[in-house]
Amino acid sequence: MSQPSNADYTREYFQIMNELGGDTAGRRAARDYMKKSTAIVHHQVVESSFVPRLFNQQSYDAMKDTAENAHRILVKVIEHYLEDPAYRKVFDFDPRLEELILLPRGYKSVLPFARVDTFLNEDDFTFRFCEFNGDGSSGMNENREIENSIHTTATYKEFASRHHIQGCSLFEPWVEKFIAIYQSYEHKVEHPRFAICDYLENGVVDEFYLFAEAFKQHGYECVVEDVRNLSFDGEVLRDSEGNQINAIWRRCVTNDVIDHWDSSQELIAAVRSEKVALIGSFAGHIVHDKQIFKALFHPATREILTPEENAFVAATVPFTAFLDESQVNLEDVLNQKDSWIIKPSDHYGADQVYAGCYVNQATWEDLVQKFANSKAGYPFIVQTYIKPFKTETLPPDAGIEAKEDTDISKEPVWYNNLNGLYLYDGHFQGVFSRLGPLPTISKDMQGMTAATLWVDCELD
Repeated sequence: MSQPSNADYTREYFQIMNELGGDTAGRRAARDYMKKSTAIVHHQVVESSFVPRLFNQQSYDAMKDTAENAHRILVKVIEHYLEDPAYRKVFDFDPRLEELILLPRGYKSVLPFARVDTFLNEDDFTFRFCEFNGDGSSGMNENREIENSIHTTATYKEFASRHHIQGCSLFEPWVEKFIAIYQSYEHKVEHPRFAICDYLENGVVDEFYLFAEAFKQHGYECVVEDVRNLSFDGEVLRDSEGNQINAIWRRCVTNDVIDHWDSSQELIAAVRSEKVALIGSFAGHIVHDKQIFKALFHPATREILTPEENAFVAATVPFTAFLDESQVNLEDVLNQKDSWIIKPSDHYGADQVYAGCYVNQATWEDLVQKFANSKAGYPFIVQTYIKPFKTETLPPDAGIEAKEDTDISKEPVWYNNLNGLYLYDGHFQGVFSRLGPLPTISKDMQGMTAATLWVDCELD
């Protein structure tokens, strides 16, 4: 007997909710929980859905296989870049980025923390990648808090009484993995002191503090620190309080390091001198920069991959090129707008991402002309637009506290899906489920997050 589909589980969830009269009490309670929660990004509580993403065993197996295959390939690319100076010419990096990438690492793990964002077709279980992310990735606390918000609701309890439900454990496994990676560091010390570092105005700071507390519960002092407040005397890297730091979880993305180059030199000097373990290393930038999608098809990359790995790349990685007349036919991009999406090569947070199908022809032509040939001062890429898979859900319950029960919609709506697959040192750990009504799925485009739940699954 085949397992129910994800859509079957979702329909069952809606049916239970409707049998409970819409479970408006549960929806109000979940919304109230979220308003008071720590799921805060840039000073705002994230938008979320009362209806979780419900995934079956086939989904889990496919996600795990896709994520871990991608990780193995990306590690090969990073290692080859570090080992072969000729291969570095495949990438167009600022010389300062290359300098950071080549700094010593001192531990075995090549890509300790990653999230690969995917479009999964839940009918045939094919994947296409949206982007790869390294240590700057977030969302772990969003997932945790949104799951907590629905745990006590009548709909969730009834559904859970019928099925074996498991969430995504995204805190403890990373803390344990980080500690294990530090233990492989060539210059490890007894009783090390850790720091989570970013340019704090850019970071998901509430999440940082929760992780810092988790490290403390494992017996390791851990602070949250701004990169610019670090100091290095040639032997010891210190935080703003003057206390030594032995290992850093790097949450700062490398393009922010470039933007703050002069004020980041204390950290860079400490890494260069091998006086601190930087987990992960700046080599993670190789997969963060979106030109990786182009590089995966380069003959020099194909040579280091197996036939099976090259076939995987061909099946999952969309065509990608610099938005430059020497790299792509700009007339095709202009005239077939619905087939393309453009985005900066090295930004994050869906910054300046434009899908041709979302704008009219005149606007599209203006955007292409504005960003082509690095006119913005930095390169853009153009990529085949992947139409996201739609699932039924409920939009965020904004204003539910002021509505009468009869005014609260119980009807499902169709939202696009983007699945972020977390990898802790190459092991698939869970999913960051984002949804949105528009072609680009992001917080700025009416996007939201849903809890990720595995239904009747055996997890590895």
